[in-house]
Amino acid sequence: MRRRERPQRRSHGGFMLLEVLIAILILALGVLSVIGLQAAAIRNTTAAKYRADASFIASQRVGSMWANPEALGGFVENDTELGTALPDGKRSTAVNGTQVTVTVTWRAPGATERSNVVVVAYVSV
Repeated sequence: MRRRERPQRRSHGGFMLLEVLIAILILALGVLSVIGLQAAAIRNTTAAKYRADASFIASQRVGSMWANPEALGGFVENDTELGTALPDGKRSTAVNGTQVTVTVTWRAPGATERSNVVVVAYVSV
């Protein structure tokens, strides 16, 4: 009888470990990407809230002027502090005849530049 020779086994030691390490690396990159997206979403949501609040403040001011058009001159102001409504928030109101311009500015925490919302309206006297 002839004896069967066994095929030589090649050493694949460590190949499985390498696959697992690559899978963990890909998973870690995915998790870091999701964390980055979450941070960007929070930053954009905060900026949108500040813009909405500033627009609301300016619209309130214009609404007050529409309610009392005889006293338009009394609404003129320059860099009036807004308290806690917006971070470092200020409101300016200019009246030119029947044209009213309300500017609300603020500086978001960590931002280097001020942001602003400008509302222009016409108030009939």
